[in-house]
Amino acid sequence: MAMTQKNDFSTGPVWKRIVAQAIPLTIAQVVHLLYNVVDRIYLGHMGGDSMALTGVGLTFPMVTLIMAFTALFGIGGVPLFSIERGAGNEEKAGRILGNSFALLLGSSLILMAVGYWGMKPILFAFGASEESFVYARDYLNIYLLGTVFSMLSTGLNGYINAQGFPKVGMYSIIIGAVCNIILDPVFIFALEMGVAGAALATVISQAASAAWILYFLTGKQALIPLRRKNIAIRREITGEICKMGTVNFIMQGTNCLVQVACNTTLQAYGGDLYVGIMTVTNAVREIFSLPVSGIGSGAQPVIGFNYGAKQYARVKSGIRFNTVVGVAYTMLAWVAMLLFPRFWFGIFSDDPTIIEPGIAALQIYFFGFVFQAFQFAGQTAFQALRDAKHAIFFSLLRKAVIVFPLTLLLPRLGFGVLGVFMAEPVSNVVGGLACYITMRKTVYKKIEEAITNGESPLTSS
Repeated sequence: MAMTQKNDFSTGPVWKRIVAQAIPLTIAQVVHLLYNVVDRIYLGHMGGDSMALTGVGLTFPMVTLIMAFTALFGIGGVPLFSIERGAGNEEKAGRILGNSFALLLGSSLILMAVGYWGMKPILFAFGASEESFVYARDYLNIYLLGTVFSMLSTGLNGYINAQGFPKVGMYSIIIGAVCNIILDPVFIFALEMGVAGAALATVISQAASAAWILYFLTGKQALIPLRRKNIAIRREITGEICKMGTVNFIMQGTNCLVQVACNTTLQAYGGDLYVGIMTVTNAVREIFSLPVSGIGSGAQPVIGFNYGAKQYARVKSGIRFNTVVGVAYTMLAWVAMLLFPRFWFGIFSDDPTIIEPGIAALQIYFFGFVFQAFQFAGQTAFQALRDAKHAIFFSLLRKAVIVFPLTLLLPRLGFGVLGVFMAEPVSNVVGGLACYITMRKTVYKKIEEAITNGESPLTSS
């Protein structure tokens, strides 16, 4: 009874419930980022040569594509799981979890096979040169072996958090990240494996995380455990998961599209040097985006649970809190970037040929960073309340409609290589505001009307 009350998001102050979820989730995401960031830090200081960093950067579209399918089949089921748990339908929630596991396992094996089969043409299509291809190939040859571990650990961890165990979810990530931090210097430097060592450390670390997550979800402590009888691909549940997961899939998929466009355009206008700069820029962006993303991840199960429990005033409060905290943080982060760009770039590279042009690119890329908070707040509300149509549209708007064409167009309009870095701030302003304003005019307005009239809001239109 005490455990059930502890994991009931419909009681206690909403902001405390969100913070209680968000803090360990943010820590977990920070630690999870270390999988790739630590690799980039070590490789960026590997003898002052930025080519290893460039090679690993070329693998990001393929890694992002794997994460897109993880989001489709794993993360896509978490809002459905939260709503069913909030409504007291634990049997269906268990089937959602089992269905998600089956989809993740099957798709990971297919993606691994496709990755090995088409590696060379894919990497050259992603902007590789003959020199950088060697580093990218060495990394992927080992990284792809861990596709199953990567997809299961990332895709299933949300089901731990959705049951009210954010600390356990945090430990899932910490276990893997600590392994990665320890193994990276051993494999990269001590055993002189270079980029292959970075990939091997990542695979071992992801395997450790996956083992911990499966141990918890199949154990007695889980409120809704993963049971063998529920591990099956059911047409109806798969359709629901894919409908919600399409939002995250498009977000990750369009990220892959943009990364390819950036790498190929940068290769044409600036060569391997600027592909390496974009690798560092993406790493810095990931670091700065984590806290606001963590708040959104903490808010989503709380908002979804209260929507399922028909606690609409708490839903409204959760959306407001998510917005205010996100805007405040991104404003401070933007100032920190403007004041100390050399520090942030220098974390990832000590190559003097890359630092000066990299600082200029970094400052352009982060202009208007505060508007990204509105995108996160709007998308969190749409996903938590099952408004897949709007969530999908605004995922496409920001990356596919704004960033992708501008990445190709601006360099050709005379902005040169810096035009690639200008596309991101434009998308933050236009896409972020459009997403948030629409959210306020649709699902948020319906929640307010439901509170006033005592009716159930319709969020699917």
